[in-house]
Amino acid sequence: MVSTPEVSQIQLGENRVVLHNVEWDTYEALLAAFGERSVPRLAYYHGTLEIMSPREEHENGNALVSDFIKILVEELDQNLKSMASTTLNRKDLAVGAEPDSAFYIANEPLVRGRRVDLNIDPPPDLVIEVDITHTDINKNALYAEMGVGEFWRYNGRILTIYQLQEGQYVEVAASPTFSWVQKERLYQFLRNCAQKGETAAKRSLRSGIREQL
Repeated sequence: MVSTPEVSQIQLGENRVVLHNVEWDTYEALLAAFGERSVPRLAYYHGTLEIMSPREEHENGNALVSDFIKILVEELDQNLKSMASTTLNRKDLAVGAEPDSAFYIANEPLVRGRRVDLNIDPPPDLVIEVDITHTDINKNALYAEMGVGEFWRYNGRILTIYQLQEGQYVEVAASPTFSWVQKERLYQFLRNCAQKGETAAKRSLRSGIREQL
């Protein structure tokens, strides 16, 4: 018997469509049909599929938070593999996602110069998801099951940082990867981007980090 997906379309800021009772094969077929594109983005969690098309506020928030992380890594003279809207799938766990941004930092040497395959590679060290509006997918559970060690969620105003502990995410005050950086530094960077422009904001961020180091 073929199950019929239950569809609920919600008019939200990020243009989300949620389908329930979706088979994994259907999810993979949609990924193949959409091909190598940045939108829409798919997330799959145990039969629930979300198709999301981001708007400007979403994309801008992700770009700036990602730039913040890249600058931190560069100023620490570390290597980085960054991925945007890359498909991360674990068929054995029935979970899959295309996060806004994902980063290999500590595990960068293990995936350098090639396409990531979660069947043999470790998950990203850090994932960013921007959710300006409500999502029906339990992103915390999804990335926890994938084994992503650090998860940043940004809703356009507030950044929440989660650390994976014993298979579950625990909210923490500061990033485990950048423990010396307070959230306020990100908020200041975002304010500077809006008020002074991105180039000036990035220059100021780099200067502040160098002074602290």
